[in-house]
Amino acid sequence: MFMTRFIGRTLLAAAKSETHAASAAAATATSGHNPLEDFFEADRSLDEDKPIVYGRSWKASELRLKSWDSLHKLWYVLLKEKNMLMTQRQMLHAQNLRFPNPERLPKVRKSMCRIKHVLTERAIEEPDPRRSAEMKRMINAL
Repeated sequence: MFMTRFIGRTLLAAAKSETHAASAAAATATSGHNPLEDFFEADRSLDEDKPIVYGRSWKASELRLKSWDSLHKLWYVLLKEKNMLMTQRQMLHAQNLRFPNPERLPKVRKSMCRIKHVLTERAIEEPDPRRSAEMKRMINAL
């Protein structure tokens, strides 16, 4: 009886995961989202007369308040933004066009540098030397 329930639950869970995977694949196929589109900024309408204002870089004092996981997520968001901006700059440069808002790239780089600085501060303050060395290796790999 126990084995029958266990096998039944296992098969039911497998069937659910297969249908979930199939529906996710179908949704991806119908939406037509190409992952390479993430490297390009969404087109904005040229009818708008007001200039687009972008935010500032993160301050180290703000980053010190964030958890390790939050900084990790923010790092990858900034990395994606940096890749998108550099791809856009290279594409426009190849077409002999001007890169709009060139001040965005230094803001992203500054924020990434400050994240590494905050993480290095935390690694230095770590009392356990092994954990500190491991944290420093992880930070240097970023």
